[in-house]
Amino acid sequence: MNLRYLCLAGPTASGKTAAALSLAESLARPVEIVSVDSALVYRGMDIGSAKPSAAERAAVPHHLIDLIEPSQSYSAARFVHDANAAMAAIRARGALPLLVGGTMLYFKALFDGLDALPSAPPALRAALAERAAREGWPALHAELAKIDPITAQRLAANDAQRISRALEVWQASGRPLSSFHSGRFEGEATAPQDTALISLEPTERAWLHARIAQRFDAMLASGFIDELRALRARGDLHAELPSMRCVGYRQGWEQLERHDPPDLAVLRETGIAATRQLAKRQLTWLRAMPWRHVVPAEAADAPAQATALARRLLGEAAP
Repeated sequence: MNLRYLCLAGPTASGKTAAALSLAESLARPVEIVSVDSALVYRGMDIGSAKPSAAERAAVPHHLIDLIEPSQSYSAARFVHDANAAMAAIRARGALPLLVGGTMLYFKALFDGLDALPSAPPALRAALAERAAREGWPALHAELAKIDPITAQRLAANDAQRISRALEVWQASGRPLSSFHSGRFEGEATAPQDTALISLEPTERAWLHARIAQRFDAMLASGFIDELRALRARGDLHAELPSMRCVGYRQGWEQLERHDPPDLAVLRETGIAATRQLAKRQLTWLRAMPWRHVVPAEAADAPAQATALARRLLGEAAP
């Protein structure tokens, strides 16, 4: 296949970093990694986002990491612009762009493009927030499920930001949000012509749940609470920013708002539960792409399997 770039995706904690480094070190041509992760763009959010270490970033060039401050916003449209610019520069250096991450909307935007979404007046957003205060976000999620079941299936019942945006789009345009995001992610079997997607997917849910718990415990042991304290001490961040609504950060912020030091048992429970929900949504997106190439994430040799598959897709001979 004549590929312009290669993609490696999977749910959180599925082993994408190890597989990506294996690919980068083993392929015949030089490789540079382009992050497809909505949390890694933020500076100062390192532990809770499982940002690649300095050693990993030194071993293989990484792009689209530490782009903006947590007080700023980043969109799928900007990702497409930044990713295409990064890939053009990588190819100009004679290297292969390897897109790695779990933000599936970013992959979708790159593969299919995004229709322009209608803007919503602040009054509409405020009205939805007032309703949520009275009825709760699960009630609004249930309402969304009736008008846009495709989008609702991918959102947690308490995902205030995304539920609000989906309802805003519906009320402003009369069209469900999913109608603006039509394409291969709705089950079309045709694959993009210039890339291939390797997907790390566990066959056993218990394996992934154990990995998620291990990762969250490692984050806590590595100073995640201190990282959150430093973010709160900046003074320019609040709980409704997209950065602070990232999984883990949202739960940690809520706990620190209640008391400091936080209740680590509650933080661990809520953080792991939210991460499991994220992984479930990521797998839903991936399974809607029948053209992907699946590698069992729990296999001991998953990085080697992904590397061998990449060689075949790129037409490289085995070493």
